[in-house]
Amino acid sequence: MKNMKFLLLRRIIQLSILFLFVGGNYFGWELLRGNYSSAIIADSLHLSDPYAVLQILVSGFLASSSVLFGALLIFLIYVLIGGRMFCSWICPMNIISDIAFRLRRILKIESDSKVSLSRNLRYYILALSLIVSAIFGLAAFEIISPISMLHRAIVFGSGAGWAIVAVVFLVDLFILKAGWCGHICPLGGFYSLVGKQAVIKVKHNKEKCTNCMDCFDVCVEEPVLSIVGKKSDYIRGGACTNCGRCIEVCKDDAMKYSLKFDLKK
Repeated sequence: MKNMKFLLLRRIIQLSILFLFVGGNYFGWELLRGNYSSAIIADSLHLSDPYAVLQILVSGFLASSSVLFGALLIFLIYVLIGGRMFCSWICPMNIISDIAFRLRRILKIESDSKVSLSRNLRYYILALSLIVSAIFGLAAFEIISPISMLHRAIVFGSGAGWAIVAVVFLVDLFILKAGWCGHICPLGGFYSLVGKQAVIKVKHNKEKCTNCMDCFDVCVEEPVLSIVGKKSDYIRGGACTNCGRCIEVCKDDAMKYSLKFDLKK
C-alpha cells in the first residue's frame, strides 16, 4: 500500500467530489453544487474554472462578479500549487485515463506507432477553442468537453456522456498512450501554462537515483522526467501533473515533493 498512498488519496478526493455533486443534485445538499466549470460551496463561495470563464469573456458575454472572483481564486491557487494538480487530483477523467494507462501495461499494448501526435497539440486546441468561442459567441470547449460529459453522465445519467467517455477510454487504450490527458485536452494545456512556476514540485535527487527508470513506466508525461539520472533538480515542466506516482514507485527514494521558490525555466 505504501507505493499507492498518493494514488489512493487522489481517488478518495476525486470520488468524494463526485459524490458531493451527486448529493447536491439528488438530495439538495448545499456543501457542493454545480459542476467542474462552475460550482458553489456551502451556498456561499463561488468557484469557477478560469479557462471556462476565459472562453465566456472572449465570446463577448459578461460574467458576474462572483464568477470572476471564483475564477481568480482558482487561478491563484493553481499558480501556487501547480496547475495540473487539477488533472490528477480533481478531474474525473483522470480515473478513466489512468485505468486505460494501467491496462495498456497489463495487456502489454504498445501501439503508439499507429498514431503520432505532438504533446503541443493541446496548446493549439487551447488557442483554437478561444478563437472559436470569439467567432461563434459560445464557450466552445465546454460544449464538447469529455469532463463535462462525464459529470453529466454520472450526475444525470446521460447516455451520450458515457459514449464520449468510452471513446476517450478506447483511444487511450488501443491507439495512443495518454492520448487525451497527455496530448489533446486543452484544459490540461491551460493548467500546464498556469502552474509552470508553482511552488509545489517533485524534486529528483541524482545521488540516490540508480537509473531503474520505474518512474518512466508510470508517468503519463514522460518528457518532464528528462532530468532523471542526469542531475538533481525539480521536475520543472508545467505538464507534470504532480500525481506523485513517480515518488511512490521510486525504491531509491530519489523523488519527493518539495517547495520551489526560484523562477528558473
